[in-house]
Amino acid sequence: MISSIKDCAVLNNGLKMPWLGFGVFQMKDGQEVENAIKYALETGYRSIDTASVYGNESGVGKAIRESGIPREDIFLTTKVWNADQREKRILAAFEDSLKRLETDYVDLYLVHWPVKGCYQETWKEMEKIYQSGRAKAIGVSNFLVHHLEDILPESQVVPAVNQMEFHPFLVQPDLLAFCKKHKIQMEAWSPLMQGKIVSEPVVQKLAEKYQKTPAQITLRWDLQHEVVTIPKSAHEQRITENAQIFDFELSQADMQVLDALDQGKRVGPDPDNFNF
Repeated sequence: MISSIKDCAVLNNGLKMPWLGFGVFQMKDGQEVENAIKYALETGYRSIDTASVYGNESGVGKAIRESGIPREDIFLTTKVWNADQREKRILAAFEDSLKRLETDYVDLYLVHWPVKGCYQETWKEMEKIYQSGRAKAIGVSNFLVHHLEDILPESQVVPAVNQMEFHPFLVQPDLLAFCKKHKIQMEAWSPLMQGKIVSEPVVQKLAEKYQKTPAQITLRWDLQHEVVTIPKSAHEQRITENAQIFDFELSQADMQVLDALDQGKRVGPDPDNFNF
């Protein structure tokens, strides 16, 4: 049982990654992101997830440096953006991210989206970054089974992580099974469906049963699926609440109740059909 915010998944190269992380999507660079991260770190989070396209890497780096927590105790993720894939500037984009973050390495570097005609070549460049030691692990984001099947035969390094939209309305059991088989750690973005999950009656009913919030029920469901999860919030109360998911466990029957909500419904873009 995952019973502490300190508990970690072990990636396919042996690196430890906290099961619960903190996402900063749509947070403004400067005070907003800095304050949120500082509070999250005080609360016990040790994994921070950003991306070059979020435009807040500088604030993320500053908050980590000013937190007083040793850099090696924080698991830091960022991602290479689509335009950089199209322009074939993966290594340059990585250097830019390190400069903004003011760090000499990241713990995890991800391909943000499977850009058609680019992502296989992007992965080869990612492998070079990994071999340089400046990314302790490399992985992908928004890759479906067929995208993974495209890169695996040619790759020297199996992606350590696949970060996907994942919540009870989008379970993707085939993708989960594929990743498990290939020892690719699944990670959930938008685990709360951008807040929509809290108004789902089935989730509300379970929240009453366990005396937890709908968000806490959903995040616990993620962890019991062995999916790393990175809820985002700029509100201190929610940052705290999202971390209070280690003192209970959903029954197998209740896990299945939530699984049954699956409709293949996305709140974000379709990895097979995006235009950015």
